[in-house]
Amino acid sequence: MVVTGKVFRLVEPLPLEEIAARLEGYRVERVYEEDERKFTLITEVVDLAAGEAMVSGVYAEDYVMHVFHRGEVYPVPKTLSAPFGFMEHEGRVFLTVLEKKHRANRIAKRLGLVLYGEKGRISGVRIPPERLAEFHTRNPRDSKVIYFDNLDVANVTKVAIYGPDLIETELFKEYQRRGDLWYIVARSERYGYVVGITRDGCVVVFNTNDKNRYLEYVRSEVLPMAL
Repeated sequence: MVVTGKVFRLVEPLPLEEIAARLEGYRVERVYEEDERKFTLITEVVDLAAGEAMVSGVYAEDYVMHVFHRGEVYPVPKTLSAPFGFMEHEGRVFLTVLEKKHRANRIAKRLGLVLYGEKGRISGVRIPPERLAEFHTRNPRDSKVIYFDNLDVANVTKVAIYGPDLIETELFKEYQRRGDLWYIVARSERYGYVVGITRDGCVVVFNTNDKNRYLEYVRSEVLPMAL
């Protein structure tokens, strides 16, 4: 029961109703041929739903993978399906893609092309280290994991510490003085989720598989921290 995603922002915000209109019915087909095999590969947006607070849907993209079977390699079509949600917060519009980091980056770029017709209109977010620390302070329950980077310690680039009540320890205070919080795990008091958040907007909820609730959690607790 783990849901993974990454948060992005629209450099030039669009109203949610305009986003829904531009995504509605998006579908592209291309033909893939290899040896004597031929496939029609489809990229499309499906299950689009528009509300006052969010436009959600699924980005579905066909691709070809190769499998080895009894001495031969065969092309096999597969479909990548990634739920997403566009959400407004304080005059800005954010996109959350429910996939691991590298795939989420690629899908965000593709959705940006659909919306704007050009690259560079959807970018990553940044969560300042001090806001990650505030999040940890607000949710002082269960075991924690904290990673620091940018340390001014010779030959050390990243440090992880584990355990309950980490913020109260001298070790935490020392690393906070000498580096930046990169990744933090805490239990959300409001939602009860065990959540891992990185400074570049990757969010993992470890104890749910409900993707709609994941999007609601991101809208409520992560977007207020994001720049």
